[in-house]
Amino acid sequence: MKLPGHRPGLPGKVVSFHIAPLDPAYKAGLTGHVPVKGFFMSDILVFFLHGLAYAGLLFLVSSGLTLVFGMMNVLNFAHAALYMLGAYFSYTVLNATGQFWLSLIICPLALFFIGALVERFLLRRVHAFGHLHELLLTFGLAYIITEAVKWLWGNYPLAVNIGGYLGGTVELFGLAYPIYRIFIFVWGVLVSLAMALILFKTRLGIILRAAVNDNEMVNALGINVPLLFTGVFAFGAALSGFAGVIAGPLLSTYPGMAQEILVDAFVVIVVGGFGSLGGALIASLLIGELQSFGVLLFPKLSLVLIYLLMSIVLVIKPSGLFGEKQ
Repeated sequence: MKLPGHRPGLPGKVVSFHIAPLDPAYKAGLTGHVPVKGFFMSDILVFFLHGLAYAGLLFLVSSGLTLVFGMMNVLNFAHAALYMLGAYFSYTVLNATGQFWLSLIICPLALFFIGALVERFLLRRVHAFGHLHELLLTFGLAYIITEAVKWLWGNYPLAVNIGGYLGGTVELFGLAYPIYRIFIFVWGVLVSLAMALILFKTRLGIILRAAVNDNEMVNALGINVPLLFTGVFAFGAALSGFAGVIAGPLLSTYPGMAQEILVDAFVVIVVGGFGSLGGALIASLLIGELQSFGVLLFPKLSLVLIYLLMSIVLVIKPSGLFGEKQ
């Protein structure tokens, strides 16, 4: 994957904000920034911030995937398709109301309801047959959602313009930087804190972690474990929908967005460790910055850097950075 952002004329594709080479003394005089080994401090700061923004988006996508796998031991291949569905729902709500904040509420709720239906009437029926059946089911569901999106909204990119304050810029260290990219990173931080608080500081979190270790004992204590797992899967779907709403204005909305984010999301959970929320956070930051600076420093190798990182992690620690040995 490449640095997030889309190139005019090639919607949905990611670009590197390349700065045309200038004489160092001339450019330093124009910008007031001092070159560091062929690059300028302003370049490094911009790419660092780009990496944080993409890391925030990656975590929003991969956190739901990690939650579902960690709690239910289900590898949900339809997760990215639900993320795409959230982006298209957001586009529809924005066109109808013009309210981005409203879409930020309505679309995750819609995906929560869809996720609950998928778990209750599809996944639960094949759970007893093992992981292969779950994998095939979610894989097929992803294809169905993709084709339904093409049928309902068309097979072409849809630009999402939020306007207002979020569409503006803010000055950071003398640079004008898009507010929306900062908005994405902040939401990634807030979601990570909220999930950590729920899982480790609340009674619900204790029940969830206990159900993972011994669901029969938790069920014997009078807790409806199947309903609990339905809620977990629905919440994971809602997180994917929330990420889709966030991603639309940044990457545009198009049928291929699910496949593009799915690869990075799986790399995140493999590097961080299956089922580890903290691992997903650290891996998102690593991969976000690696992709951002990879475009700047090694443009010809930027596509393979995250796979190189994944290979190194798997060789050193096959369970991932924070994963537990099975």
